[in-house]
Formats: sequence, structure tokens, C-alpha cells
Amino acid sequence: MSFWYRLLRGLGFRVPVERTYLLDDELVQTLRSLAEQEKVSEAEVASGLISEAIARRLEMEDVWQRWQTLSPREQQVVAMVCQNYTTSEIAAHLVISGATVKSHIRHILVKFNVHSRNELRLVMADWDFRALGVDRD
Repeated sequence: MSFWYRLLRGLGFRVPVERTYLLDDELVQTLRSLAEQEKVSEAEVASGLISEAIARRLEMEDVWQRWQTLSPREQQVVAMVCQNYTTSEIAAHLVISGATVKSHIRHILVKFNVHSRNELRLVMADWDFRALGVDRD
């Protein structure tokens, strides 16, 4: 690090750090191809992909944190909603009333900060609920 960078850091300025990552040949070729297609630099493509991946990872972490706030019964209801079970089907499968199912769904929607079953399905689209023993035949 040069004297000027050390001085700027010492004065409390954030000095941009150039980062270097090692990529295999196939990945380098893919980046080049994407950069050519998009008519931007390889660095811009790589930066965009990394930013998207980080955002997706943070989103997945948020969903996991919300999932952990659910009771086991609410988790079962989420699984069934995401598999397109109706309220009456959920009630019959879990041996509870339709009103109880609707109450669970209201609480779930609040915990996930969504407004509908369809929004919940979008948030949970990548989840596999087979471990809960709830799987549509």
C-alpha cells in the first residue's frame, strides 16, 4: 500500500481496495462471452453477478429467519399452501377447522410480510417441503 493510501486511511477516508479473484478458464470464457453479448466489460458482468448473488443470499437468509419464527403447525400450513392445497384440504389433512387454517394463514402472511398466498408461494418457490411429510401425490 502506498504512502498516500496509508495517509488517507489514517485520516479516516475509505480507500477503495482493488480486489482480484482467481477464476478457472471456463468461467473466464463465460464472463467474456456475457460481456460481449451485453457490450460491457468483463468486470461489470462479474460485479453484477456477484451483487445479484449476494442479494439473493441475503434474501434467502431473511426467509430462513422468518421460517424459524413459525410454529411447527404453521410450517405445515405453509408447506401445504405452497403445494396449492385449499383451506378445506389443509383442514382435513391436519384435522383442524377451516377457521383455524385461516387464522394460521393470517399469522403466516404477517410473519412473512406478504399479502396473499400467491406472494407466499413466490417467496417459498425454491423450498422443498418433503421433509415435513407434506407432499401432494
